[in-house]
Amino acid sequence: MAHKPRPGNGFIELRFKGQSLGQLSCGYLNASDRMVILRCIGPQEYFLERVVFPFELLSFCAPTSASVQIWTHGLGGPELIESIDVGELSIELESPVEITPAEANPMAVAGALEDWCKS
Repeated sequence: MAHKPRPGNGFIELRFKGQSLGQLSCGYLNASDRMVILRCIGPQEYFLERVVFPFELLSFCAPTSASVQIWTHGLGGPELIESIDVGELSIELESPVEITPAEANPMAVAGALEDWCKS
């Protein structure tokens, strides 16, 4: 098994106009000596695909009901190594992140998360 999730609830609660946009903060460590492709597939057309190099840690946010697939390239073409529930990759967070409507543009959300990570 290539992933090494940290324990915890890892739930990020982003709010916009009072509605929760619940996502999990996740981490995947590629502990293998081969490059892999991480595909995270969730509801409402959510899709994330990233190349993860050997011994690299990828951090990402995903809907709570998403699933993660880890792929590699073998002699016969692409090979599915494992399927993981996104909850198994959650990273523990101390408190929810609250976004006000004034901050609800992509750059402001990224800035608020960056500020939170530095604290």
